[in-house]
Amino acid sequence: MFGTAVSQLRYGAAILLNRRIRPQDLERIARDMVATLAEFGEPGADSSLLPGQAGQVDPEVRRTITRRSLRATARAAARHTAYYRRVFRGLDIDPAGLDVDTWAQVPITEKKALRGMPAAFVSAAASPALMALTTGTSGTPTTVWFSRAELEMTIALSTISAALTLGLRPRHTVAYAGCSRATLPLLNTEESITRVGASFVQFGTIDASLALDRLAAPLGLPGKAPQITHVSSSASYLSALVEAAEQGGWRPADFGLESIAVGGEVLSDPLRRRAEAVLGAPVTTSYLMTETLPSGGTPCSQGHLHHTTEFGHLEVLDPQTWEPTQPGDVGTMVHTPYVPYRECTLLLRYATGDLVRLPSEDPTCEWAHLPATSPVLGRWSGPLSAIVPTASVLDLIEAEPEVPLPARYTLTEEPDGTVLLHVLVRSLPAPGLQGALEQRAAEAGLPLAGIVLHDDRSLMPPTGPLRADLHERSFESVRVPAAARAGSGA
Repeated sequence: MFGTAVSQLRYGAAILLNRRIRPQDLERIARDMVATLAEFGEPGADSSLLPGQAGQVDPEVRRTITRRSLRATARAAARHTAYYRRVFRGLDIDPAGLDVDTWAQVPITEKKALRGMPAAFVSAAASPALMALTTGTSGTPTTVWFSRAELEMTIALSTISAALTLGLRPRHTVAYAGCSRATLPLLNTEESITRVGASFVQFGTIDASLALDRLAAPLGLPGKAPQITHVSSSASYLSALVEAAEQGGWRPADFGLESIAVGGEVLSDPLRRRAEAVLGAPVTTSYLMTETLPSGGTPCSQGHLHHTTEFGHLEVLDPQTWEPTQPGDVGTMVHTPYVPYRECTLLLRYATGDLVRLPSEDPTCEWAHLPATSPVLGRWSGPLSAIVPTASVLDLIEAEPEVPLPARYTLTEEPDGTVLLHVLVRSLPAPGLQGALEQRAAEAGLPLAGIVLHDDRSLMPPTGPLRADLHERSFESVRVPAAARAGSGA
């Protein structure tokens, strides 16, 4: 393990001095961690000190690293990207003088700027290798470029997380039920899972009933569990699986699932409970986005979302004034991914658009040393999205069996300023459902003037797109009906 110790020292020195990280050092650390788990079965007490594992760091050391990381990232962006070169020159900002207290001098980078000019954020000192596109559910897809070194570092970090955080072992088989066109998460997931020794199955966003068939099918593979053990999907695709399972009479005993991982969309508590009841496995969620990779957030036992400080700098700001959000209030996450983890597309104070609430009191959980927010409440699209966030609406409607999943809804603001919630239901009239929703909305304190139920989506005000809408066809779903084949003489 001497080689691993050297790799860890080189990695630590690169972080402290803001020098380029050698991807092979992270790969060596990940590879030896997998070998250690194979030999001893469980991680040691010092595993929390591995990259990305949120180990405690002396506060003074953390402040020093943060200051150096902010300056190094700002310096690289100002020197090597067309966008920030113009910004820093126009405002006469010196990257060498920035720290946490003066970081607000750097203007907010809004998502529309990255969408409109993605090449202007690419460092002239980098070698772009992969163009990653977001799904575009909140607007035009966003383009982010990654170098080969960034990809290798991200895969190594994900390998460590897959083994330690997700607990993956060689006996497991993971099904990825995300869009096949999402190149970066697909590549990252497949590589990290197979490097742990587990098996990987690509589902894509096929018809939910077909996905259930594949989850229930026996594998019959040597050294593997009898069925698929883990699923990774978006919240809306999970809701499609729940709908198909409940309507099709599936039971937990039909599957061999041990864990369901959800990301990319808001996960409501009712959907979590329904998924665990019908699929028979705990549902976990985390926060990660293409633009800020590898920075992310992980929920603790008390329900906070804790954000790593190792890979980037997080701010929670008012989405209209860009002033710091006060404890107990809702704001949008603004993130700066650090160099040397990022070297291709560089972003400073990037407004993610994801809404969170700051805790009213300091957390007392196992990760209290890390910045904490609520889970993501929704996306900022105007003041109404913060007053009645996605999470509150989904908590209200996804508990009702009469609301088909994925739930379809929209909010409309009337001329008098009041807000109506429109919800798609299975059938009308539904007086019992109407009364139940109105009562629960009042108990939750949602400022709604009324709830309007619809049983025809085409007659509703437009609803927002979901990741589950990225349907992928398969031959099972386009079979010619038997009657049609017989009529054709085939």
